Amino acid sequence: MTGNVSGKVVVITGASSGSGEATARHLAALGAKVVIGARRLERIDALAGELNAAGHSVVAVQTDVRDRAQVAHLVNTAVEHFGRLDALLNNAGIMPMGPLEDIKVDEWDQVIDVNLKGLLYGVAAALPHMKAQKSGHILNVSSVWGHLVGHSAAVYCATKFGVRAISEGIRQELKAYNIRSTILSPGAMISELSDHITDDAIRTGNQKYVGEVGITAGDFASIAAFAIGQPDHVDINEILFRPTAQVG
Repeated sequence: MTGNVSGKVVVITGASSGSGEATARHLAALGAKVVIGARRLERIDALAGELNAAGHSVVAVQTDVRDRAQVAHLVNTAVEHFGRLDALLNNAGIMPMGPLEDIKVDEWDQVIDVNLKGLLYGVAAALPHMKAQKSGHILNVSSVWGHLVGHSAAVYCATKFGVRAISEGIRQELKAYNIRSTILSPGAMISELSDHITDDAIRTGNQKYVGEVGITAGDFASIAAFAIGQPDHVDINEILFRPTAQVG
């Protein structure tokens, strides 16, 4: 069901590639008004230009989710342009991997800053608008690795477990404002995530496996649209999905 998507104002972080870009395209095609944020301005400008030329309503705002002010500006831009905020997809994420014994503290800091703090900055920016209008939908991207711990992925997995905890907090605490909370937890998905892996052997192995079995960004987009498109009285709290071939 995606009939409840048309006309909705949706903000998407991490929209310059992969699942964010695909979801922006899919929601725009369904009639949503989409505000896209990412660090790579040239990519989101090109995407917005393409979609607007096709008759859709898309605004691009350069956004590094590690900067709270930039995330607030992204969300506020949506309200300024379209008058409201119906959904926020906290999609931006990175996936550095490596054994804990390698002690890559800089990478640990980066993944926490993007995957957890960046998501919280989105929540902080969206909640005042959603509370005021007494409606809204926050979708947070976790992972299959938010349910189990993969080898050499402990810190990444910790952030994705954290995403689920924050999302459950939203679900429990904000019912009075009719705010819905959805966790999207994909398994192996073809994307640029593995580019963040600095260990050559782990990166190569990950890319080989995902290339062989991975679901696509388009698959993710259709699932996100399904959650957003439910009637307002239906709150899809989590969708956990994998490639059919994936065991773990």
